[in-house]
Amino acid sequence: MSYRIGFGVDFHQLVGDRDLWIGGIQIPHEKGALGHSDADVLLHAICDAMLGAACLGDIGVHFPDTSVEFKNIDSKLLLKKSFELISTAGYKIVNIDSTLCLELPKVKPYIHQMQQAIAAILLVNVSDISIKATTTERMGFIGREEGLAAYATILLERI
Repeated sequence: MSYRIGFGVDFHQLVGDRDLWIGGIQIPHEKGALGHSDADVLLHAICDAMLGAACLGDIGVHFPDTSVEFKNIDSKLLLKKSFELISTAGYKIVNIDSTLCLELPKVKPYIHQMQQAIAAILLVNVSDISIKATTTERMGFIGREEGLAAYATILLERI
């Protein structure tokens, strides 16, 4: 068997007048993530982890933020397209471990919904997707609620 590990990370600024999308779920909050797409940090980190593990570049290579085609795109579509790329390259997902880093809002009540949304796109079981959350104890740009980050590690298996 051939396994590949990938790591992805993403950061976005938090601003007013934007919806907050994390893990494919819209979360009620006074601020949303700023980006070319819907700025879903978790899905972007997972895309980068997948693409990196398969040596297919990164999210910016396949979905550049200079392209009108991807302006305000739903990141679930980027996740699906990234999954299609790794599948075409001959890989399947074994599991994903991820961490969200943000001060507010508290995302624990939404984690199962995120797992369900991601599992449905990636054709894996909800139990194959770990999503954790932490704060920076009010330190730095995340602690000041100016932004948020996500980290993802993925294990792929050649099929």
